[in-house]
Amino acid sequence: MPSHLKRCSQIVAGNAAVGVLALQGDVSEHISAFESAIQNLGLTIPVVPVRKAEQILDLMALAIPGGESTTIMRLIDKNGMRNIIQNFKGGIFATCAGMVVSARDLINETRFTPLDLLDITVNRNAFGRQRESFEADLQISGFDTPFHAIFIRAPVITRAGPDVTILAEIPQGIVAAKKGKKLILSFHPEISHDLRMHEYFLKDVLGQK
Repeated sequence: MPSHLKRCSQIVAGNAAVGVLALQGDVSEHISAFESAIQNLGLTIPVVPVRKAEQILDLMALAIPGGESTTIMRLIDKNGMRNIIQNFKGGIFATCAGMVVSARDLINETRFTPLDLLDITVNRNAFGRQRESFEADLQISGFDTPFHAIFIRAPVITRAGPDVTILAEIPQGIVAAKKGKKLILSFHPEISHDLRMHEYFLKDVLGQK
């Protein structure tokens, strides 16, 4: 286990923390990005890996990382996390596969039922195998300069409900959206050197200033 995961797991229980769902995917990358973003903002919020359903209850926010959506959803159900995540009142920061499992509806996907965390329809493999990875400079609502986004077999939102705020789009669909304390992205900000998405989530979505 990476040293910073060991360090985070030793934080005293009960502290309001940002949790990163540690079942599969870019777990350590999100933990590192949130730790750096928290430091940049001058905050003192612990960041913890989440492997058990009961850990979610004391969090201020939960990140659902990129990875393999079918595997992540299977492990969420296996670990009894579905209802707890669906009823969680804190923030949700979901990226790539996290966007897929957070959706209400999926296009051409019948292997699992997503969490329905917000009213969106998602195309899980929007770019096909010929374009598994690419990068793009996104104009994101509220950002002064473009965000250089990394897409890896990325999903896109094809439909967003009236209560969902669209933050960024590309020709294939919506790639960043939010509702209340939920921020949903189709790209991987955790592997970028730009921490603005994590800082935006903490400062503007959660109101930590």
